[in-house]
Amino acid sequence: MMKNLKNKLLIRGIIYDAIGMATYAIPVAGPFLDLIWAPYAAKQMSEMYPGKKGKIASVIVFLEEILPGTDIIPTFTLMWLYTFVWSKEKSPKEIIIEAEVI
Repeated sequence: MMKNLKNKLLIRGIIYDAIGMATYAIPVAGPFLDLIWAPYAAKQMSEMYPGKKGKIASVIVFLEEILPGTDIIPTFTLMWLYTFVWSKEKSPKEIIIEAEVI
């Protein structure tokens, strides 16, 4: 189940990065398309990665899409790598429940 979710997030991220980069390739309309794409990309990032990390990443992807010349950065893919490859936070294999016996 977790592997399936990881794969879906990676595929979606690569698609969103490709769309973001494609707007860079359109000479005159590209910058205007970024005005539409940036808030959408930020919303998708926060939905794909909930919590504080997702909120930070959504701000980063918004800025990356709005600022000229930065569309080449694969922000979604980098967030996936950060979340599933580089992050030192590992999910615990055991859940320890402490209870006081009265």
